[in-house]
Amino acid sequence: MSPTPVILDVDTGVDDALALLFAVRHPDLELRAVTCVAGNVGVDQVVRNTQYVLDAAGAGEVQVAKGAARPLLAGVHPLDPWHGADGLAGFGRPSDRRVCPWSAVELLRRELLTAVGTGDRITLVLLAPMTNIALLLRAHPEVAAGIERIVFMGGSATVGNATAVAEFNVWHDPEAAAIALAAAGDLDIPLTMYGLDVFEQPRLRADDIHDRRRPGDPGAELAAAAIEEMCRLHDMTDATIGDAGAVCAVIDPGGLITDRLGVRVDPSTGIGRGQTVVDRRRLPGGPREWNPQNRDATAVDVAVEVDADRYVRLWLDTVCA
Repeated sequence: MSPTPVILDVDTGVDDALALLFAVRHPDLELRAVTCVAGNVGVDQVVRNTQYVLDAAGAGEVQVAKGAARPLLAGVHPLDPWHGADGLAGFGRPSDRRVCPWSAVELLRRELLTAVGTGDRITLVLLAPMTNIALLLRAHPEVAAGIERIVFMGGSATVGNATAVAEFNVWHDPEAAAIALAAAGDLDIPLTMYGLDVFEQPRLRADDIHDRRRPGDPGAELAAAAIEEMCRLHDMTDATIGDAGAVCAVIDPGGLITDRLGVRVDPSTGIGRGQTVVDRRRLPGGPREWNPQNRDATAVDVAVEVDADRYVRLWLDTVCA
């Protein structure tokens, strides 16, 4: 069976780094490209972080493209301090990898149209604000034929983290998230939302990595050091594998329980800005599911439960093997 082709769209902080390490090292995934967008840090730093993590992971030639430097309409947000000043908890290093000469949107367009021509279909894994994807799907809807599914880390059916109701990736550019979800719905692209409801549950300690890693493995060493520093900075004993869980869901969807629900993004300027409004009402006499009469919402497979231990074991077995 051929590996599953994936493209990751990232704003590389520590959680994106754990996802990249997994995507490079899992034998059943083929990382076709990585596109970068401003989010955890500025887009130029995202590119540098991504290049270094690919080096540490032992990746071969993987194209890395620079994308949007700011949200579609909102102003530039202050940097998120959660991942440290450089986004990698202070462990970023220079890389000799070249940046793709094309923009993120152009690289995505080329890769997806090539997939159409060869009969491939690529899974897009979005681990960042959806600015690049909104631009892609509205400007180049023909790429939909090359997309197997979009799995995105973002949103929440319950509480937020950037605000009381909004998750960071969606809050950072809610107009882009609203456009991307609506466009995917219009183009019949399947969507899976790996949101805050499951994001925090798969957790590990730096010792879990130290106990399993091969001596001298730069990828595992980076992961352990970053997890250790995140625990120290935020006074925790363990940390989530974060965005890596969304990539685990591509290769092992059985670790998730999802409900097919209607999702809208609130792009208003009020207190609900950036909220993913997830319609969890039950239809009369039927199961809780997406109501096709709700034309304002997009049908999304929303993750409501995760087998946390299963995904942590999968991540450790892959990255530390």
